[in-house]
Amino acid sequence: MLRTIRMPKADYPQLTPLWIAVFIDILGFTILIPFLPFFSQEYGAPPWQIGLLLSTNALFGFVSGPIWGALSDARGRKPMLLISQVGTLIAFLMLAFSNNLTMLFLSRVVDGIFGGNVPIAKAIVGDVVTPKDRSKEMSNIGVAHVLSSLIGPGLGGILSQWGIVAPGLFSAALTCLTIGLTILYLKESNPVARRSPSQQASAPEPGRLGLGKGYPAKGGLAELQPAGLQPAGLPSAGLPVAQESIWKNGTARYLLLQWGFHTLSFMLYVSCISLFAHLKLGLNAAQVGRLLMLAGMVRVFIRFVIFIPLLNWLGDRKTSLVGLMTFVVVFPLLGFVENQVQFAAALCVVSFAASCTRSILTGFLSRSVKPTEQGRAMGLSSSLDSFARIVGPMVGGFILGSLPLWMYGSLAGAFALGALLMHFRPMEFEHEKRQRIPQGAE
Repeated sequence: MLRTIRMPKADYPQLTPLWIAVFIDILGFTILIPFLPFFSQEYGAPPWQIGLLLSTNALFGFVSGPIWGALSDARGRKPMLLISQVGTLIAFLMLAFSNNLTMLFLSRVVDGIFGGNVPIAKAIVGDVVTPKDRSKEMSNIGVAHVLSSLIGPGLGGILSQWGIVAPGLFSAALTCLTIGLTILYLKESNPVARRSPSQQASAPEPGRLGLGKGYPAKGGLAELQPAGLQPAGLPSAGLPVAQESIWKNGTARYLLLQWGFHTLSFMLYVSCISLFAHLKLGLNAAQVGRLLMLAGMVRVFIRFVIFIPLLNWLGDRKTSLVGLMTFVVVFPLLGFVENQVQFAAALCVVSFAASCTRSILTGFLSRSVKPTEQGRAMGLSSSLDSFARIVGPMVGGFILGSLPLWMYGSLAGAFALGALLMHFRPMEFEHEKRQRIPQGAE
């Protein structure tokens, strides 16, 4: 069993810088949580402005996610990841030296604009990891989320005695470390960018494909070079062509819709669970923090001890089905918890469901598109996450402030039910099917 758990790390060592990059990117958000009351008092900001501050990063990440994914398809994963990391570094430095609310907002805007770490990381996983291992590796992104959520608030509380400058500079220093690791250890994985100059020179010339009269046929230059490498004169340098091909992919479109239902339910839960705990059980921030830390530890334990054996036993489809069904049951039950023990149990069950679901659904999406479309597919997935992080806090806050508390979990459960029902549709990945045909066609 231990050998099975450690195998992905040994097989894919070049992914290590990605997990560090994703971890630091999320840490920059979670480290701000203890400072929210400070922002309100220091700058005289009403609560709605503080909420808007949290949504700003997700809003710009929603817009920029597909762009970074498309650029990584066209120009290579590594250079785009480095640019994204430099932008994150600038945002942390702006945060460290912010002396008014406007500067705080600008720092979050910059961080959102350069928020390409997660979609590019997912694209790299799609490049280098075989389909059968993809769900296991995608789950490491979820682990980075959990660890950031565990460490960020506590670290922010420790550094709060020195003001906002301390967490800002600390996060900037970690980003510098990530940039160094990316430069030294990350190998380019984009199949287009890895072609040698001689291979690129031998590619068909645009004029020979009739590009002046419209888009090339399947197998032409647009198929090989999704964006940015196409000749001038095409709308948006060919980007709409590649994006259109994803939307014409019925399986990918269906999986994106399913992910939308799932991530909306999950982000609704994540963004407002602390407020719910305070209103339902009267828990303070320290008590909620300890319970969330316990749930995070459970999720890490599940990922490294239970998840892979369970996945090997049940397979992708059944494991994700178990997780989706668990969400549908446990979210509505949140409205009926009466004490901290019950609440902690619910949090741990949600952690189990998340471990069984999120990485596998992402792996399915990755398997549904061509290698040259990995970046765009993961960018669209990240945009749905960002959209959910925008909508979740607003909807959850409205429910908890105006409606019965039981409706908070029930609405999250309703969105989760949509994702569950979509999971029962039989699914086959065309690219893997085409790869299998020659083996049996003799």
